[in-house]
Amino acid sequence: MAMPLRQTVRVSTYLMQQKLLKRRDKFPLIVELEPLFACNLACEGCGKIQHPAGVLKQRMPVAQAVGAVLESGAPMVSIAGGEPLMHPQIDEIVRQLVERRKYVFLCTNALLLRKKLDKFTPSPYFTFTVHIDGLRERHDASVAKEGTFDEAVEAIKEAKRRGFRVTTNSTFFNTDTPQTIIEVLDYLNDDLKVDEMMISPAFAYEKAPDQEHFLGVEQTRELFKKTFAGGNRRRWRLNHSPLFLDFLEGKVDFECTAWGIPNYSLFGWQRPCYLMSDGYVPTYRELIEKTDWSKYGRGRDPRCENCMAHCGYEPTAVLATMGSLTESLRAVRETIGANRQK
Repeated sequence: MAMPLRQTVRVSTYLMQQKLLKRRDKFPLIVELEPLFACNLACEGCGKIQHPAGVLKQRMPVAQAVGAVLESGAPMVSIAGGEPLMHPQIDEIVRQLVERRKYVFLCTNALLLRKKLDKFTPSPYFTFTVHIDGLRERHDASVAKEGTFDEAVEAIKEAKRRGFRVTTNSTFFNTDTPQTIIEVLDYLNDDLKVDEMMISPAFAYEKAPDQEHFLGVEQTRELFKKTFAGGNRRRWRLNHSPLFLDFLEGKVDFECTAWGIPNYSLFGWQRPCYLMSDGYVPTYRELIEKTDWSKYGRGRDPRCENCMAHCGYEPTAVLATMGSLTESLRAVRETIGANRQK
């Protein structure tokens, strides 16, 4: 893990409070906040912009967005969409969350980032997370727009020059190979020197235009086993627990912990996760207490069969790490090692 040490301590303390002091079985690690669905791209693997035009015009009020995060109690929030930088008050949403010492990750395709940088202030609680799905040709094909990769790279450089923390998020499909993954991670880690990187196999999102290139479980395991061979994963600043990376390459298996990264959007709290929609509820408490979580996961719901996405399995890996002294020490060692590379 390449998470800053201060953040690691904060999150670890929160987890221990939830498990040991408050004795809660279900609690959020991070909230996935979607204050809009509109986007300036039409990525083949995403179905968010398939909503009706009236929905795409809606923007979540600042008070509603901040209130949802506070209601959940989560120490971290990932602001997604859609493209969050299209929200006219996104800077105010970020400001208020940072003011409350929430760790905020603003996910963006970076097309508007250089134009919007002046609206934000660098903070240890704030990070831009730029979506990069490969080097130039692969990334531009993935988002169906030429020039996107180059603009994202320039935006990352400018943001880092101004003192912002910048991470990346990369989604991989069955058109990827170990070599294409290694190439993009090497570039992000060594050339762009982003603070940390997140990776995930693509989930078969039912509204996505492209339904042919999602990975199956065995494909995912084989792909990442070869990608991580030779100690590659230890030299990259990956923002994942060691156990989640083990999970990706099939060394361990976990059950989904969908409640660990709940989604809040214009429609409310989404059941059971941001990748599947079985209805919405108005409060976080109702989401947790009135959702039958036992129905979901591989072997329970056919929609989950090929899912190995971080939103369901990273929380499981984090909780397993916390419950093992050996894995906790391993995570600390990798965190310290990754931070020394910066």
